[in-house]
Amino acid sequence: MPSMTLRVLLPFEVFAHEQGVTSIVVETAQGSFGLLPQRLDCVAALVPGILSFETESQDEVFLAVDEGVLVKIGPSVVISARRALRGDDLSRLRDAVEQDFLTLDAQEEAMRTAMARLETGFMRRFASLRDHPS
Repeated sequence: MPSMTLRVLLPFEVFAHEQGVTSIVVETAQGSFGLLPQRLDCVAALVPGILSFETESQDEVFLAVDEGVLVKIGPSVVISARRALRGDDLSRLRDAVEQDFLTLDAQEEAMRTAMARLETGFMRRFASLRDHPS
């Protein structure tokens, strides 16, 4: 039976390296997306959600994955994400996605907005100093 190799990469570590993977299901902006070993090569943008996969030796395994990218080339599937968690309790993983990943994204967006306001204010003051030298 054909199988795949799955690697989940985080910014500073290899989070998971699984061999003998028979199916993978990930979440994209367009909905859930399934991969089987004979599927053609593809690339998909992932949204924060639950990734599940099955191997020849294990039942379904669940990972909570933050935003990232999935690349399938032949039997190799590589997922690059900002954060990931592994667990057996699906409801706890779903809570982690909602509380940790999505909340952090909202905080990051608020921080970016605040930084943009500070930069704009600084540039205006700097420009006014340049236009009106003392």
